[in-house]
Amino acid sequence: MTASESVLDLFKGRHFDREVIVLCVRWYLSFKLSSRDLVQMMSERGIRLVHTTILRWVQRYVPEFEKCWSRYARPMGGSWRCDETYIKVKGRWTYLYRAVDKQGRTVDFLLSEHRDVAAAKGFFRKAMKSHATPRVITLDAYAASHRAIAELKSAGSMPHRVRIRSSKYLNNVVEQDHRRIKHRIRSMLGFKQFETAAITISGIELAKKIRKDQFKT
Repeated sequence: MTASESVLDLFKGRHFDREVIVLCVRWYLSFKLSSRDLVQMMSERGIRLVHTTILRWVQRYVPEFEKCWSRYARPMGGSWRCDETYIKVKGRWTYLYRAVDKQGRTVDFLLSEHRDVAAAKGFFRKAMKSHATPRVITLDAYAASHRAIAELKSAGSMPHRVRIRSSKYLNNVVEQDHRRIKHRIRSMLGFKQFETAAITISGIELAKKIRKDQFKT
């Protein structure tokens, strides 16, 4: 089975055409539109939808789209800039760990219910599993992230040669990148479940990576 055939299989049995589903998911993740905005836009094109259908499409297809695009990912730079930002889920703050390289390309991300050593270690493990080990990691002054890396090195999960530094100036790259994600999330009017938030944010990150030309196509 070819890659194109496996993608087409994802849409078998759906009431709506594949192009409609992909368009709605892409617009929802890429632009400052609510699901109800998209319902109205599709209605003007003669397509009747309800907003919950679009939200279900996002949850169903974002993980599959990530798998498809991951085959074409370009390698990341060896200098990572790491930081956390805040995302509200069901009225409570959660923490989005993110890393970009020196050129501002997204390395990886992880939504966590806690901001502690365990969450930081989980993020770094996830990032190193997806990409080559970095040459240097730039962090803010938050102690838990520094301790997480120290424990990973002690356990042999991260090479001792990886250099760690703190620099607010150098981390401006990732802090600016946070804003693009948070601007998109703000118009979604909040998340009700942690799992829903994690998948939706994965889709937003994927859309941003495509726009950053991080894939060989």
